Amino acid sequence: MSADPGFNRYIVQQEGKSVEMWYLDTFSKLFAQDGEARTTAAGLVHKYLRNLTLSHFGSESLRMSIEFVAKQLFGYVSDKSKEKIGEKFGNISQGLFSLPLNIPGTTYHSCLKSQREVMDMMRTALKERLAAPESYRGDFLDHALKDLSTEKFLSEEFILQIMFGLLFASSESTSMTLTLVLKFLSENPHVLKEIEAEHEKIIMNRESPDSPLTWAEVKSMTFTLQVINESLRLGNVSLGVLRRTLKDIEINGYTIPAGWTVMLVTSACQYNSDIYKDPLTFNPWRWKEMQPDVIAKNFMPFGGGTRQCAGAEFAKVLMTIFLHNLVTNYRWERIKGGEIVRTPILGFQNSLHVKLTKKN
Repeated sequence: MSADPGFNRYIVQQEGKSVEMWYLDTFSKLFAQDGEARTTAAGLVHKYLRNLTLSHFGSESLRMSIEFVAKQLFGYVSDKSKEKIGEKFGNISQGLFSLPLNIPGTTYHSCLKSQREVMDMMRTALKERLAAPESYRGDFLDHALKDLSTEKFLSEEFILQIMFGLLFASSESTSMTLTLVLKFLSENPHVLKEIEAEHEKIIMNRESPDSPLTWAEVKSMTFTLQVINESLRLGNVSLGVLRRTLKDIEINGYTIPAGWTVMLVTSACQYNSDIYKDPLTFNPWRWKEMQPDVIAKNFMPFGGGTRQCAGAEFAKVLMTIFLHNLVTNYRWERIKGGEIVRTPILGFQNSLHVKLTKKN
């Protein structure tokens, strides 16, 4: 286990050289295709997946349209679907670190059941697209199906696994981070006042207050991004990342043998008092003065290296837009709950209960 920022950054940059991606067995089985986990895809496969993901969820695609992840992937519209995909992923998240006992009544059994239901939902959408190719929508699913004939490693089941993985990565981390933002803003009125001022200024500068949000406005929300970064720093959803050594690694006079698992505890680095003054204090203003190279070494909420989450920019923009609509249209107060715990992933001892009221 490593909480050394320099070593952690070195390891994430060694993907495919001295280390490879590694996951717990319960996690890998959840994302397995025909019994084979594809979560560690490398080389041409990984390059294809990253480029395809960025084309639909990277910063360039966000300039034209901001849609929910499921709609971007396969046209899912919650109002028209009997299945509530959010509830399914709630069950899946609960089972990730549970005892992998697949019998009725266990958390893991419920997790696998929800996973199958989500896969069936997406499989139905895939079959409908194949049966009616003229109904091209240009989303992630259409793009992947178009590449079936040119990319030999692609299959229908692999495409479903890719979409499932992207849905999982976006659903849990984004919703949890937004809950943390709500908690921190309710506990820090001076921060809330500053973020409200930023968004009210944006509306005041428009020709019409009812104009839709623009890309330029999103990019101008610097303090909002600082609030998001500070929430990620204090409440990183993931404890860290896992890698397996492909060869012996020498570090500070020690040898990490080939085949060993290395856990980079990136969340611990984000509490380093040498980098973050008063690290337990929620202080979004600290990001204003931090240098990019310092941030790169000591702040990795989305991983790092070639394996950094391709949807990182999408997640930040999605949270920014959510906060814009929240602070400009609503007031809220915390009623109860919201105590942070790790069991072992980030969560709340009691659900955060807030009271929302519409602004006049």
